[in-house]
Amino acid sequence: MTATVNNDGSTSDALARLAAVIESRLPARGGDPEKSYVARLLHKGPDAFLKKIGEEATEVVMAAKDADHGGDRSKIVNEVADLWFHTMVALAHYGFSPSDVTAELERREGTSGIEEKALRKVKARESEAPND
Repeated sequence: MTATVNNDGSTSDALARLAAVIESRLPARGGDPEKSYVARLLHKGPDAFLKKIGEEATEVVMAAKDADHGGDRSKIVNEVADLWFHTMVALAHYGFSPSDVTAELERREGTSGIEEKALRKVKARESEAPND
């Protein structure tokens, strides 16, 4: 994974370290659901961690809405951290890592979001079209 440079100039590979821990909790790697929250989520299967992703996404929205009305803005960061964490569990389950997401973001860099979305729609239509 590409290291991220923080405002203070130091590098952080916290996501890569966390991804390695999560991967070590995969059932195929001997993750013990009795000893690890991540292993428990993975052992329960996609419904468990996908439900958590939905819950955490809602909590991000609620924290942002609260912040707009005088609430504690730092809760946004806390909830996004929870969302990223549970999303990383899903990535590991499906055989991906944060570096795969970073690579996709880098691929999109410099492309208009409007253009990128339109291109995805065209590709989706092409993949759905019957083969003649």
